[in-house]
Formats: sequence, structure tokens, C-alpha cells
Amino acid sequence: MTKPSLGSTMRLVRPAPNVLGFYDGRIDGVRIWSDEPNWLDDGAYTLGICTYAIVDGSQSLVYDTHISLPHARFIRRTLEEMGVTSIRVVLSHWHDDHIAGNEVFQDCEIIANRLTAAALERGRADIEGGNPPIRPLVLPNTIFENSLSLTVGAIPIELRQVEIHSHDGTVLLMPDAGLLLAGDTLEDSITYVSEPERLSEHLVDLERMAGWRFDRILPNHGSFEIIEAGGYGRSLIAATEAYVRKLLDCPQDPDLAKQDLRTFGADIFATTAAKYFAPYEAVHRQNVEAVVAQKSQ
Repeated sequence: MTKPSLGSTMRLVRPAPNVLGFYDGRIDGVRIWSDEPNWLDDGAYTLGICTYAIVDGSQSLVYDTHISLPHARFIRRTLEEMGVTSIRVVLSHWHDDHIAGNEVFQDCEIIANRLTAAALERGRADIEGGNPPIRPLVLPNTIFENSLSLTVGAIPIELRQVEIHSHDGTVLLMPDAGLLLAGDTLEDSITYVSEPERLSEHLVDLERMAGWRFDRILPNHGSFEIIEAGGYGRSLIAATEAYVRKLLDCPQDPDLAKQDLRTFGADIFATTAAKYFAPYEAVHRQNVEAVVAQKSQ
């Protein structure tokens, strides 16, 4: 497989006014770190990953610091070349592919909810010793609980804590733009199950999210073309709910548990914003195995 240098395949998109997207991956036949299993390729690059920055005048808010230091440097350089002199960072959750570039922003305010800060502290040794390592791990320096209101220039921002995908999610709402930056709470093709024992709680917060007012969704993992064109419709929430409900049926339905993703998700892909993408077959298999194993404990 071809291995380009880290950051060299990054693509800059402008999915909405005042919003930049830094997209990398989903390039057929390309891995960027190693042919061996690793979090950077298998959890992020192969699936496609986009982190975001909101910019108004000289102020910017970066939502996740991407998958490596070169990626983070690309983000910072892009913002500074636009005349940004004030950068704050928000972490969507504690997983490696969202915090790997923190060191590039260590002189900035780095905001996270209390659960994210605790998970990073607890997981520091594994994160710093991972494949690839994130060393040193730079921790958040501003902590909030439940919600936090900010402004970027004249743009109001709301950070809201949710338990979807991980116990420590933070999503970013731009109410005036009707836009939700969703982190990993919503994903195309399917959610990546990292905490199978909490899936029922994830459904509760998906329902809560469905009651919020916004029109478009920008996830961290999704289609380059859809993100570039302005993001996903609200039915991405319904897609995630439907998929999680079917996963929860797998322990009682061995035939369902054996289905590949194309079959398992056919009705979801036909009726919602989510679309089938073959690399998610491996994610689906891991998801099913995790849910079945959890129920058998």
C-alpha cells in the first residue's frame, strides 16, 4: 500500500459560512501510518476524518486537533494565514484520533467537559504508548459540565455534553446557522461502538438530540463530498438510532448477527442520510461482536 507523509493528503473545505473543514482519508488503497492494525489508519484515515474550525475575524475555535501533529500544524498555519490571532480548542471526546494534535495548541485554551478530562488523565499511559504514540499528551486546561456558551467573534456557540458513542461526548451547536458539529456521536456509514454496555443510554441521548433545533450536521467521520457540500440532513440521527436498535437485537437473533453491513443496514441506507461505505464492514463486525460479548457476560 502507498503511504504518503502525514498531512500531505489533507483537503480544506468550507462547508458553511465561517466554518472550515480539515478532511483527510477515504482514499482507496491508501494507509498513512502502517500496514499493521493501528488506531490512526483503521479508526480514522481509512474511514475518513474531518475536524473543524469556526472563524470570525481574528478569532477561531478549533473543534478537535486531528490525527497527528502535522495535521494540527496544517490547521494552525491555515488559520494564522487567514489573520487569526486568537485560537481556542474544543475536544469532542477523549479518543486518540481527536486529540492527537493537542501539542500544537498547548499555548491555547483547550476546552473539554469534565468526563473527557478525566478519561484523558486515566488513559494517559496507554495513549502515550499507543500505535502511533501521542506523546506528550497535552490535557485540556478549561473544564465545563453539561453545557457551555461561547462566542467566536460575533458568532454564538453552544457546547452540549452528550453520551453517544462515548460516555464523554461534546457536540457544538451553532444556533444562528442551524448547524451541529457532531464529533463521533453521528457517523456515516454507522456508529463505531466503543462502549457496548452503554448503548441503551446512547439511544436516550440520540432522542434528546433529535429534539434540538438545527438543519445540518457535520460529523467527524463521513463522506468528503457530503461534508464539502454543507453536511448531512437530520435523518443521520434516525440512521444511528435504527442501527443501534438492530445491534441490540443481535444477541437474541443469531441470523441477524451474521449479516454483513450491506444486508444489515440496507433499510437504513435506503431511507436515511447514511450511505454504505465498504470499509465500515470491519467496524460493523467489531460492533456486533462487542454487543454479543457484552450480553453474554
